[in-house]
Amino acid sequence: MFVQIGVSRRSALPNSILSLVFETARKQAQLVADGLITSEELVTAHLEQIERVNPSVNAIITLVADLAMRKARAADKARMSGEQLGPLHGLPIAIKDLQETAGIRTTHGSPIYIDNVPGEDALIVERVKQAGAIVIGKSNTPEFGAGSQTFNSVFGSTKNPYDLSKTCGGSSGGAGVALACGMVPIATGSDLGGSLRNPAAWSNVVGIRCTPGRVPLINGDLGWSALSTDGPMGRTVEDVGFQLSVMAGDDSRSPVSIRESGEIFAGTLQRDFKGVRVAWSKNLGGRPIEAENSSITESQKHVFDHLGCIVEDDEPDLTTADEIFQAFRAYSFGVKHETHLRDHREKMKATVIWNVEQGLTMTAIDLAHAERKRTRLWEQLVLFFEKYEFLALPVTSVPPFSIEDEYVTEIDGVKLETYLDWMWPCYTISVTGLPAISVPAGFTKTGLPVGLQLVGRPRDEMGLLQLAYAFEQETNFWKQRPSLAV
Repeated sequence: MFVQIGVSRRSALPNSILSLVFETARKQAQLVADGLITSEELVTAHLEQIERVNPSVNAIITLVADLAMRKARAADKARMSGEQLGPLHGLPIAIKDLQETAGIRTTHGSPIYIDNVPGEDALIVERVKQAGAIVIGKSNTPEFGAGSQTFNSVFGSTKNPYDLSKTCGGSSGGAGVALACGMVPIATGSDLGGSLRNPAAWSNVVGIRCTPGRVPLINGDLGWSALSTDGPMGRTVEDVGFQLSVMAGDDSRSPVSIRESGEIFAGTLQRDFKGVRVAWSKNLGGRPIEAENSSITESQKHVFDHLGCIVEDDEPDLTTADEIFQAFRAYSFGVKHETHLRDHREKMKATVIWNVEQGLTMTAIDLAHAERKRTRLWEQLVLFFEKYEFLALPVTSVPPFSIEDEYVTEIDGVKLETYLDWMWPCYTISVTGLPAISVPAGFTKTGLPVGLQLVGRPRDEMGLLQLAYAFEQETNFWKQRPSLAV
């Protein structure tokens, strides 16, 4: 049962606050739009949850409570005066600390930018604000988003809310934890090698990596790049689609921008999947994966049978994906961080230095070879996805590991060469350019979340959301909360 709360009703029972902050984002937005609760009350409830839970997990690292309250009051006045409201009107949102926020500190998780206050918003921030969302704070991220373990020398580590001794993943780790703990109903993230999917899996929430250009990037150095993309995270698939409806859409300043409007993603996600072909991969041809992690995702295969899908054990040949990913990631790091390395080497972590130096020593023919292999890979994928509409595979190769470890160095006796290798389930998909989503898929024996990754056909985010929604409705893993947050 929903109980209204407000600034004048601060004596409300704690569970009334929890019943509000853990409502879906769509429900919260509807309550505000219908006048059943004010935006000021909604923001207040989330600020109280942040105050109560954030000290344990360190997900929100720059809180702008006063600004958020002023914006909430303005949002309430706009509604009362009859102004047209955006879809996200009155909803508090956390912005990843890699994304520029006008007037709000944006550090990129680096001491180089510890005092950086941008003058303009990133496009994704601009769009969610235009849709009525209220920035409540910045979410933690590793230095320059490097590595799926959210820690940096500026703010420290973000802890997994299901076990504070474990990592929450990354690089959108703060966003995932903030959602899992009811500190925000919606959040932005970004994904190069898995940064929207990996932390979603380990916080039992949802993260989608869209086709590059679906959520355009502007004012960057690599406008034609198809490796990194911004996007939403949420507690449910519908909430992710809800956000995507305002984040997506054409912007002529991006050369890869997709012209289709994002409004379609706000519609119903219900669909009949009878006869739809799904390829199922346990480990993409024998790549290293921990047995428990694998068994949990394998145990969910029957759900797709129940939905009427035709599920077959099959997978595309992604053996060249490692080389392609390493080359393009190094190239992007070299371009983006050459001056950082030259002027501030002592302020950069070793893995970032390694990636930048790797990029700076690449030759033109190195990059050309990677581009050629990526082209051949795409040609193979087109044929594969003529047979199948979706591919299902794990999100991660291991469950959440110790917060004390920077990255995984070995899986089931297989020693890994770089800090990126354990992230293979996500980065192999990144190089394909295909849309992919992480949905909650169960828990380990010790209660740690595990995610299932679904991959769709080229530019078919809608179909991907529909399948993820159908899986979510069958399983309901998303309803389980971390005990420290409730």
